[in-house]
Amino acid sequence: MLDHQGPVSVTRALDAVLDEGADGTRSLTLGVAGDREVGIWEIEPGVAHDVEVDEVFVVLEGRATISVVGHEDLEIGPGDVVHLEEGTPTVWMVHQRLRKVYLVSADPR
Repeated sequence: MLDHQGPVSVTRALDAVLDEGADGTRSLTLGVAGDREVGIWEIEPGVAHDVEVDEVFVVLEGRATISVVGHEDLEIGPGDVVHLEEGTPTVWMVHQRLRKVYLVSADPR
C-alpha cells in the first residue's frame, strides 16, 4: 500500500503486497537513491543458502538464524538491524516467515 503525497511517500511495510521471486522469496523495490536500492523482502520458513551482497536490513517480523562460517550464529527477530558484507556465504534457517526492509547497492546493469 503506497500513499503518494508530493515528494513524500509512505509504504505500510507489513501490509505491502510483494512480488513472487523465482527462488520462492517475495520482494518489492521501493526505490533507488543514488547507488542504493531500498525495498521489502520476505521468505517462508526453511533453509536457504546465499552469498550476500553488501546489505543493511531491519527485521519487521519473523525469526531466523543466520550461520556464517567462522562466526557465531546470528539469531534475528523483529527490530534487529543487521549488516551483511558482500561476498559472505550464509545459511539462513528461517523459523517463522521473515519480512525485512533492506538497503543494498543498486544493480549497475
